[in-house]
Amino acid sequence: MSLESLLQQIKPLNEEAMEKAQAHLDDLTKPQGSLGVLEDIAKQLAGIYGEVPKEIPQKAIILMAGDHGVVEEGVSAFPQEVTPQMIINFIHGGAGSNVLARHAGAELVCVDVGVAVDMDDLPGLIKKKVAYGTKNMAKGPAMTRDEAIQAILVGAEVVADAYGRGIRVVGTGEMGIGNTTPSAAIISVMGNLPIEQVVGRGTGINDKQLDVKINAIKKAIEINQPNRDDAIDVLAKIGGLEIAGLAGVCLGAAAQGIPVVIDGFISGAAAVIAGAICPQARPYMIGSHLSVEPGHKFMLEYVGIKPMLMMDFRLGEGTGAALAMTMIDGAVKIYNEMATFSSAGVSEALE
Repeated sequence: MSLESLLQQIKPLNEEAMEKAQAHLDDLTKPQGSLGVLEDIAKQLAGIYGEVPKEIPQKAIILMAGDHGVVEEGVSAFPQEVTPQMIINFIHGGAGSNVLARHAGAELVCVDVGVAVDMDDLPGLIKKKVAYGTKNMAKGPAMTRDEAIQAILVGAEVVADAYGRGIRVVGTGEMGIGNTTPSAAIISVMGNLPIEQVVGRGTGINDKQLDVKINAIKKAIEINQPNRDDAIDVLAKIGGLEIAGLAGVCLGAAAQGIPVVIDGFISGAAAVIAGAICPQARPYMIGSHLSVEPGHKFMLEYVGIKPMLMMDFRLGEGTGAALAMTMIDGAVKIYNEMATFSSAGVSEALE
């Protein structure tokens, strides 16, 4: 599969199905629009699938893992060894994303797309390593353009495999120590925003480390001169392998004709890249929550999606996406199980 062939598979949403869904929502026994976002989701699902599903769709969180050379600059409160350690935790079911995925009835799919060490053969771990982490973007490009595209295609392939198993909703998740740094760099460049406005404390860094992080991003942008009119150039120069993989998840979901639930800050960076590569993929994206990371709101605005939840989350890993999947279930149930005015014999609003 090439990137071009992947993008050719992405079609516009079904407007006729959305109109039909809206008419049904308006006939339900409630004031029109009174269930807000749940109604919006039901209508969006109709556009994506061609109709609102009769049953709760099978769900999966696709978690991409990769390391970052920029940790050399001292941008994280945690050492890089935490990335492979957390992958083992995911495989054993002990992470926050595991708990919330189970709560949502979703599978957690863990993919090594760029971890800096060789992982053991763990049950359930998908090994699709493009490189042993990125290079230090404060000294040169994080990766080559070919590596960025290869990682995008990994994400799309994982979605295609999940689709083949019956998955019809995917969510994004990630693991990679240092990954809020490239994510902030991406929205700074793509959104033409001051770095100080979009950089947060990530894993909980102090004021001195925050200054180091800001300066590392400034150096990376100055040295690499990423072209905001070429999202793959931005991704390759100042991005991350797991961010590229998640951009591929976003594009792959749209290509398969299924929704993708966008998690937090790093997933937001991936959505920005995917939406810039193919604007037609944006309507397939569903916003989950608003991260505490200050740049996240700008990412969501850039892509044109709204967060469902305000939970003060800043963990990542797909935790917000998993929780939001329960809202999608609610939207499907409201659409299918709520009585209409005509069927319930309830009087409609006066003209």
